[in-house]
Amino acid sequence: MTSENFWRARPDGNGQWAISTWAPDAKVVAVEIDGSAHPLQPNVEGFWSGTIAAPAGAAYTFVIDGQKFPDPASHQQESDVHGPSRLTDPAYQWSSEWPGRPWHEAVIYELHIGTFTPEGTFASAAEKMSHLAELGFTAIEIMPIGQWSGARGWGYDGVLPYAPHPAYGTPDDLRQLIEAAQSAGLMVILDLVMNHFGPDGAYIHQTAPKFFDEKAHTPWGAAIDFDQPAVRRYWIDCALMWLTDYRLDGLRLDAVHQIKGPGADRFFADFGQAVADLDLGRPLHLIVEDEGNEPGLRESGLYTATWNDDFHHAIHTALTGESQDYYAPFAVEPVGDIARALERGHVEEGQFRPGRDEPRGQSCAHLPFTSFVNSTQTHDQIGNRAHGDRLLTLADAEGVKTAYALLLLSPFIPMVFMGEERGATSPFLFFADYEGELAEAVRKGRAAEFAGIAALGDGVPDPIAEQTFTDSKIDWSETGSAREWLDLTRAALTFRNAYVAPLIATERAGDPIIRRTAEKALTAHWTYEAGELVIHLNFGDVGDHPPMDRDPDFSLFDITRDTFAIAAWSHSA
Repeated sequence: MTSENFWRARPDGNGQWAISTWAPDAKVVAVEIDGSAHPLQPNVEGFWSGTIAAPAGAAYTFVIDGQKFPDPASHQQESDVHGPSRLTDPAYQWSSEWPGRPWHEAVIYELHIGTFTPEGTFASAAEKMSHLAELGFTAIEIMPIGQWSGARGWGYDGVLPYAPHPAYGTPDDLRQLIEAAQSAGLMVILDLVMNHFGPDGAYIHQTAPKFFDEKAHTPWGAAIDFDQPAVRRYWIDCALMWLTDYRLDGLRLDAVHQIKGPGADRFFADFGQAVADLDLGRPLHLIVEDEGNEPGLRESGLYTATWNDDFHHAIHTALTGESQDYYAPFAVEPVGDIARALERGHVEEGQFRPGRDEPRGQSCAHLPFTSFVNSTQTHDQIGNRAHGDRLLTLADAEGVKTAYALLLLSPFIPMVFMGEERGATSPFLFFADYEGELAEAVRKGRAAEFAGIAALGDGVPDPIAEQTFTDSKIDWSETGSAREWLDLTRAALTFRNAYVAPLIATERAGDPIIRRTAEKALTAHWTYEAGELVIHLNFGDVGDHPPMDRDPDFSLFDITRDTFAIAAWSHSA
């Protein structure tokens, strides 16, 4: 593709803006800036472009065959997704240097800007970054912020993926949050949704119908056609913008298993290589959500890690006894599945399992354990329940604490969902901000969605009600229980920083040894070039664990007596 083929309006020096969009079916395209129309010139690849003098901050729209549209690659809107876009200069004076962090040091804190603080803004989130770093976290992962219709939402129904949502603040407010995080030593990862657009305000369906393959469908409608070079360029430009203009450390790519069809493999290769080719003076990390448990992206060396739902499902079923829907295969022998996850990373690697019609996954045990992002709670696993239940409301606190400690101590990359570090019991509910027929459709769709996923009792919170959003905000008061959880977080992450991170920075020196010491207890032994890590785990039974030559370096509850307990030892080579 030529240098003229780009999506967005960008400054070109001396008050000039290079402006371009893809409208392959259009007959006439212009850009209207502060009421004045400027014709754009077409090329054979369907892009229309021009260079126009205008001040930064000016409002603009594309006029395609006489109809006005916001820029599908808008960096900032005047207001909502239906109105004009704004010419936005990405220049920013960072006040500090940031070299980034290596991936083996990652301890991720997933957060939703709107509910992370009472104010729900970039600015208020910035005030909490030093607190997270003091606890021992080394990265935040921000749920999607690309603008969607309305003021409230999870972010996965965005329609302008280049534009930070104004409900959270301005682009510079976001940069100030990122600088606050990095100044505290925290990497910043952004969740990016490339597999679909939301249901309201996605004018790209009209400006570029060929962006979609109407014959292929996803759970969210017509599939995006990644066989189109302009489509691949749209998402690559989007990713590079976030990484360069906002000094991000990485991206989490949502539901990549829904990016398929002709062009998908080429897209992943091009996308990963474009990020790898950036020379920004810091390491960049790409994390994927892939329900397929496939090794290919990680084997390429271009993608760092994947979310590992298998670990979560095994922990959840062991603690709650739930067996519905996707929990069914993990409810048969959950502690055995925990053992397998500790040994191999994924549990499901292509074998037939009870509760599943078709096998899922391939062997990934040869991959470094740092390529698995483990969790015991996520926005999905809490929010995709009828009442947004956190694990502490479903299981005994001793078991949940033990699972949390295992997450933080084991040699995989841990991810904590906001509030988990303080023992939050407040819900994280599904919420949106639509009107009319769409609002009613979301209500009905929500009711249908949760029906098979542990609905507890009758009466589902209205996803459109502002109260549902408000109820999902974190309680920052430090009760006795919160202090206990915060102390546990500090202690576990102190151990991790001192012992686990140096180990997993090196290569494995042998296969893990995971031995069941009771029906619901096990011992895990991992060997690395830099040393060894041993964990004894009681997860419902007191195990007959092998004796150790000294007291543990970390312990929670009494491993010799309590049915839920954990103890850990590290040995340097």
